[in-house]
Amino acid sequence: MLLLGLTAPAEAMRLLHSERSLYREVMVYDAGHIRCMCFTRACRIGRQSCMDRQRPERIVMSYIGMMLASLYVQPAPESILIIGLGGGTLPMTLARMFPLARIDTVEIDPAVVRVARAYFGFRDAGRIQVFEMDGRVFVKRAIRRAQHYDLIMLDAFDHEYIPEHLLTREFIAEVKSLLVPQGVLAANTFSTSRLYDHESVTYAAEFNEFFNLKCENRVIIAVNGDLPEDAVLQRHSMQLKDAFAEFGLDAPGLLSLFSRQADWDENARVLTDQYSPANLLNLRRLRPYKKDSPGR
Repeated sequence: MLLLGLTAPAEAMRLLHSERSLYREVMVYDAGHIRCMCFTRACRIGRQSCMDRQRPERIVMSYIGMMLASLYVQPAPESILIIGLGGGTLPMTLARMFPLARIDTVEIDPAVVRVARAYFGFRDAGRIQVFEMDGRVFVKRAIRRAQHYDLIMLDAFDHEYIPEHLLTREFIAEVKSLLVPQGVLAANTFSTSRLYDHESVTYAAEFNEFFNLKCENRVIIAVNGDLPEDAVLQRHSMQLKDAFAEFGLDAPGLLSLFSRQADWDENARVLTDQYSPANLLNLRRLRPYKKDSPGR
């Protein structure tokens, strides 16, 4: 995950906190004025969340900007669901931009919630509510409660892993059912992966087409309805330009990342609860992976 304006060697990092949860080891490192939550020692790879301690509102990680670019499609959400907390950058930023919006945030790991509160200034007060549970369990319960959201963000991302039950067509269909008409889904995922083609056709199976943004990470932006025209995206990006600048984001630069092009094998097999990523990877161990698609 690219850190905007940061180049800090691992040896410059100072460990502030480490704790073992049921799911992983959660660590906090300082490197100069940048603080990061990591799941690997010395943050060599897999920074989960970072903040600028001198300017806490500044967005440090590039993928956060791409996730927020979903506001070019839905510029005024009143109800937001975020699956995956990290350091709490997304809910805190959205709460500043939309103080009247309801923001439900789901995080399976209580240790991540504790660390976000203690070291990253995360506050789940007012319109922000945190649910410590599995993301899919929350989605199923929300369906039973007939809840709906204007904007849903999937950010249950590890440096090498996304929970397989959050990658299937059934799950994506469940998430889509929570969206209002023309509601928006933004999903943070891998830009290069053995599962790239399969993940892409799985999203396409439910949403037909979607925007594809890449800058180290990949963000999929899909709509429960028709994708807006480019002129609409441009108009919304200009409306949000000043607000984004407060967080150190380049609104026109983010707009340039939007692509409608299908750069994957459209004949790849859709991922389902029965045909999961884990099963696919087991097959790949027996049969070497060959990357045929250009530009990946």
